Amino acid sequence: MRSGNPALKASTFLDLGSGAVVSSPSGTMSLNGTVNRTALLLVLTLGAALWPWSQLFANPAAMNPMPYVLVGGLGGFVVALVTIFKKTWAPVTAPLYALLEGLFVGAISAVFETRYPGIVVQAVGLTFGTLAALLLAYRSGLIRATDNFKLGIVAATGGIALLYLVNLGMRLFGFGGFGFIHESSTIGIVFSLFVVTIAALNLVLDFDFIEQGVEAGAPKYMEWYAAFGLLVTLVWLYMEILRLLSKLQSRR
Repeated sequence: MRSGNPALKASTFLDLGSGAVVSSPSGTMSLNGTVNRTALLLVLTLGAALWPWSQLFANPAAMNPMPYVLVGGLGGFVVALVTIFKKTWAPVTAPLYALLEGLFVGAISAVFETRYPGIVVQAVGLTFGTLAALLLAYRSGLIRATDNFKLGIVAATGGIALLYLVNLGMRLFGFGGFGFIHESSTIGIVFSLFVVTIAALNLVLDFDFIEQGVEAGAPKYMEWYAAFGLLVTLVWLYMEILRLLSKLQSRR
């Protein structure tokens, strides 16, 4: 099993010591349970996102999004790492991650909305539309997660992550970084389209990975962990769609 999502890597459902699926007396992972956990995490993310959003539009002049971005972004990153290394804590850490990520997403979304009115509704619609379309295509067999398909998506995801890290490092040390990541030039838009495509196709790998976990009889707490992994991909997809739409609108 392979996924470009760092939360759903090849060893996620496996006991690294024996290579066998870890059993649990409390029951096994189910598809319906994972869907329910995912829905709950999405509700928590949305609820948390409404707080910085409402604060911005209540008093736009006095609103400072940075505290929400820092607390949500850094806090979410730390909780995500804890969840990845302590999967048994997922029933607690996954909802906490959703709340923190909601603060981050809500603040970023509010900033984009003030610059490009209506962009958030478009980004949300495209994100969930992509999720529904890819889920339907996966369940119907139109898209199959073959080994070559998985390898290509994982390689592309790793390349994007490395590019973002290098760009961040360059900007921190006073260099300009890779302008096409942020600029609305033709190259910048093509790059964003590529990243959105890769982020979306990671959903297919996540669907396949979760299905394999259910079939293997992973422990019940893995429903929370799998839902957390899906949320990671969805947040990434949403942010990349938001970036792409902002580039397109800035060219008008």
